[in-house]
Amino acid sequence: MKKKGFTAEQIIGKPREAEVLLGQGSRVGEASRKLGVTEQTYYRWRREYGGMLLDQARRPKKLVADLTLDNAILKEVTRGNF
Repeated sequence: MKKKGFTAEQIIGKPREAEVLLGQGSRVGEASRKLGVTEQTYYRWRREYGGMLLDQARRPKKLVADLTLDNAILKEVTRGNF
């Protein structure tokens, strides 16, 4: 059974937690294991989410929701079902 992934909100804090562990003298492998991910995942998250804040992670979700709603409204208007 495949494990579900982390949400963007959960991922945002993981590189920061790892940086604290690394600052305390842990190696990357040890820090990533404490976070419950592989080293490769840690490096990918650090690259993608490293400097991001929580509200920046939520913004794309809101944009997608807004665009989906706009598209649904446009479909209704073009069908004449308004």
